[in-house]
Amino acid sequence: MPELSIITINRNNADGLKKTIESVVYQTYTDFEYIVIDGNSTDNSVDVIKAYAFNINYWVSEPDLGIYNAMNKGLRKAMGEYCLFLNSGDYLVDSNVLSTVFENNFNEDLIYGDQLIEQNQSLVKRTFLIPEYITFRSFMSSTLPHQCTFIRRSLFLVVGLYNENNKIVSDWEFNVLALFKYNCSLRKIDIAISVYDTNGISSSMDYMEIHNHEKRQLLYKYFPRFMKDYDAMVRLEKSKTFKLAKTLRKLFK
Repeated sequence: MPELSIITINRNNADGLKKTIESVVYQTYTDFEYIVIDGNSTDNSVDVIKAYAFNINYWVSEPDLGIYNAMNKGLRKAMGEYCLFLNSGDYLVDSNVLSTVFENNFNEDLIYGDQLIEQNQSLVKRTFLIPEYITFRSFMSSTLPHQCTFIRRSLFLVVGLYNENNKIVSDWEFNVLALFKYNCSLRKIDIAISVYDTNGISSSMDYMEIHNHEKRQLLYKYFPRFMKDYDAMVRLEKSKTFKLAKTLRKLFK
């Protein structure tokens, strides 16, 4: 059984897919399997996959029912002790990063590192949750970055696969349940794992309303008595955004 299963999902993002695949297949670490799930792309994504097929343990190109349906397809094929989701466009920071990660001795359910984003032609670290300060409230506005989080595969037998009814927040839902319902173990490692492609649906302002709506629905479903806190926080964030916009308008008149 491999130590790690890396799962990449893709649809019509051939350039991003090539970048992702190359960052995986050129790793110095070798105790992993690589799974690519393509959603019946109509660009040249399949040609990209075929060009690297020798380094891919399993791949398929067929219609799917959305992002989380594709991710679950990958999970059902995975055999590794841990899983890492590296979607097309995201890429590992360098060829040695997995070797560096697995030099650590860990047995926690969730292990996560730092995420980088491309900004003004340089890489900038994004700060997510600090393990010592992870609370239910902190998770309302943040999450574990899936492209930097190693998930023990057996945890999916406890929590369940990703909820395919959501468009955007099923990885967040999984993390919330794993940490706050099932009390799974968590470890932060001070290693930059991957570079996040900010062109995806989850970072688009066009989908922010759907993002917030799905979160609220899930919180009402699992933790209805916490919802007053959540609604108060949303109102505060809206107030901050309004004040910032007002300030910027004054500055740039």
